[in-house]
Amino acid sequence: MEAVQSSVDMLWIMLGAMLVFFMHAGFAMVETGFTRSKNTLNILMKNMITISLGSILYFIVGYALMFGPSSFGLIGTEGFALSGVTDIGFFVFQAVFAATCATIISGAVAERMHLTAYILLTVAMTAIIYPVVGHWVWGGGWLAEIGFIDFAGSTVVHLTGAVAAFIAAWKIGPRLGKYSGKTVNTIPGHSLPLGALGVFILWLGWFGFNGGSTLAADPALVPPVIANTLLAASAGVLATAGYTRLRYGRIDGTLTMNGALAGLVGITAGAANVSFLGAILIGLIAGIIMTEAVHLLDTKIRVDDPVGAVSVHGIAGVWGTLALGFFDVNGGLLYGGGAEILGIQAVGVLAVIAWASLSTGAVLLLVSVVTPLRVTAEEEETGLDFAEHGSQAYSMQDVLRGSSGRTDNFADRLNQLGEERSASGKA
Repeated sequence: MEAVQSSVDMLWIMLGAMLVFFMHAGFAMVETGFTRSKNTLNILMKNMITISLGSILYFIVGYALMFGPSSFGLIGTEGFALSGVTDIGFFVFQAVFAATCATIISGAVAERMHLTAYILLTVAMTAIIYPVVGHWVWGGGWLAEIGFIDFAGSTVVHLTGAVAAFIAAWKIGPRLGKYSGKTVNTIPGHSLPLGALGVFILWLGWFGFNGGSTLAADPALVPPVIANTLLAASAGVLATAGYTRLRYGRIDGTLTMNGALAGLVGITAGAANVSFLGAILIGLIAGIIMTEAVHLLDTKIRVDDPVGAVSVHGIAGVWGTLALGFFDVNGGLLYGGGAEILGIQAVGVLAVIAWASLSTGAVLLLVSVVTPLRVTAEEEETGLDFAEHGSQAYSMQDVLRGSSGRTDNFADRLNQLGEERSASGKA
């Protein structure tokens, strides 16, 4: 029976890992859908490179720094290239998490960051920045020792990635045309259906993200964790739809889609620690504060985030982490406990923000010495698909062909067709 249970547990963890891996398809679709078509291929390449490069680097360096024997509660010291590591399944599950943290940056810097600079930042994120935070919380580090709670990564994964995304987006500046004096211009994405597909893929993947974090096929724990994940995301959608209807006079499509993600990020820290009603309330509040955060970031702070990654993963991540101080059924303020959990959670949030900000800023400073952080204005206007890859995601070919079978210039063919019809009418 022990062998059977071990096999079932491993199967569940591997299923969770595959679902989290599939989330990268969701990130790719959300980012491409919410941005302009001329940058689609570049975004797809960034996401593919992130998961591939992140997996290799996490294998070589990241896993050891995160789960190796602790040095002063700050960093792991053994297990490089999985030396001496026997639980390979656990490594696979954690590797896809590391890549998820890094890919959050991709959306926030979309349409203007140099691909080489992005790759170098991804190297730092998956090899050092994220593993250090992971060690503090999940690797037996100092935050774990003081009782910090983050079941599946509202802070470890999402806040870390969002802070790095904020620093990078602030450093490279807004897209051309985003701001004209005091005017904030909307730059609409080219395909909301793609964006919606991405949200649904991420929602599905989150069942593995949170459910797999049980690290066992526990019949008493897995169902409520997945139920809380479902309820919080649903509440996030409804809260955002209702709030935007009241605030703007209409249900905003892109914000409502992000509302699902905000609810998911919000519940990730406490999916195993809150009641069903608590999960709904966390999701409701996450959707509202995410909406306000997008507005604040866009119009007041003036940091251009094309997909709302900082608000979704950062602000909702902070809320989800702090929410345990109120909704934790084993000591939250609403369950008769004191402010101890809330205080510990706040310490963890501040520590991660400080580390991610300073380390990301230092990395970008070093990267800027090697390569420009931002593409040229001409390349940005043309689109990064051509500038970085010499190709494009969508091939708009002329279907009108001359008698020779050669594809002519589209405008010329339309003019010729108009002249032929005009002549035919006169005849």
